[in-house]
Amino acid sequence: MSAIIEPRILTRRDFASEQSVRWCPGCGDYAILAQIQKTLPTLGIARENIVFISGIGCSSRFPYYMETYGIHSIHGRAPTLATGLKCARPELQIWVTTGDGDALAIGGNHFLHALRRNIDINIVLFNNRIYGLTKGQYSPTSAIGKHTKSSPDGSIENPVNPIGVAIGAEASFIARTVDTFQKHMSGVLSRAARHTGAALVEVAQNCLIFNDGDSTDVFR
Repeated sequence: MSAIIEPRILTRRDFASEQSVRWCPGCGDYAILAQIQKTLPTLGIARENIVFISGIGCSSRFPYYMETYGIHSIHGRAPTLATGLKCARPELQIWVTTGDGDALAIGGNHFLHALRRNIDINIVLFNNRIYGLTKGQYSPTSAIGKHTKSSPDGSIENPVNPIGVAIGAEASFIARTVDTFQKHMSGVLSRAARHTGAALVEVAQNCLIFNDGDSTDVFR
């Protein structure tokens, strides 16, 4: 008789790649990475059936740090690739990791319509209210009056509210959390992963270098 091989129980370590994580010390991205790596083993999904897709920005290094399949795509187009892959391979669990600049500026159209179409993907929006990778320009979510390299006299634009956009698009799962709310973030990510349909998780996270302490203003 052949031996029965029990499926191996996965842990966080199984989802951590061998790549060195390269974000600035103190960046909120570390907390998001940790919670996603802790959450995935609880879902009972094989690593080969999980895909992370990103665009451009600090958050878009994410696929390199996950021991799953991944696609590092182009600016703002991650939801488009995710849509196509989900249509071709509906059995896959697909995560989009994106930032406020990537998703809501050049990617705004793709972000909106992925939610509107209720594609079964999970979008994790890292919102630090600044362009971090390109060194401190104001982003679509920056506050009015924000002084940056690209708005030296202060931004005159009303910030985009990602949750408001998702509500307008009638997304079927919408949630918001904070990088320092580790337990809350874990619960939100778990619920999003188990939801069938488009899921948006906005994470207010800190950019220590270019926008320290500003991201949590969205909760005031």
